[in-house]
Amino acid sequence: MLKRLTVRTSSRTQFVDITSEIVKFIEESKVRNGICVVFVPHTTAGITINENADPSVRQDIMNTLNKLVPPSAGYTHLEGNADSHIKASLVGSSVTLIIENGRPLLGIWQGIYFCEFDGPRTRSVYVKIVEG
Repeated sequence: MLKRLTVRTSSRTQFVDITSEIVKFIEESKVRNGICVVFVPHTTAGITINENADPSVRQDIMNTLNKLVPPSAGYTHLEGNADSHIKASLVGSSVTLIIENGRPLLGIWQGIYFCEFDGPRTRSVYVKIVEG
């Protein structure tokens, strides 16, 4: 089963919690045990799993990425978004979830985040659910 999720971002850099949408897709799939792959087909966006209890963690991650890869650092990429490409490479373009008893195996504090590094934009996230 393949689903497409549309994510609209409102700023250049932003973490969007998509956990509830992924859980809903898993429930709709009726897969009791299997794998769920969440994939972002963009070179300036990523996907990660991290804490969803304290929003300051997301801000700390973004602040650290901005310190490590500042927006303007003499990059040669002509579009002016080289930092976005680098951040997306560091974060990654997919996560894999284990489905057990119809639910993703996430830790109590974990959430799934779409990571925007070159917004605001309308983006796609693909979710592939396989029984097994």
